[in-house]
Amino acid sequence: MSKTELNEDQRSILKALYKLAEPSGCKAIGEASQLNWRSVMGKMRGLSSQGLVEKPEKGKYIISEKGKEEIS
Repeated sequence: MSKTELNEDQRSILKALYKLAEPSGCKAIGEASQLNWRSVMGKMRGLSSQGLVEKPEKGKYIISEKGKEEIS
């Protein structure tokens, strides 16, 4: 399977989610990825539509298996 073209911010978000290892909101993801939480929020829909993140509960995200493959 080919890897998705991700920009640096998207890659940072996925790496932060991997390290957080629990469902996290945009503010926590922003702190972990050193990005503004509003920027994180704007990128989550795209990452979700690509199947790279999952939303197990309202306002919280985790990295998907596909997302883990992207950053490995």
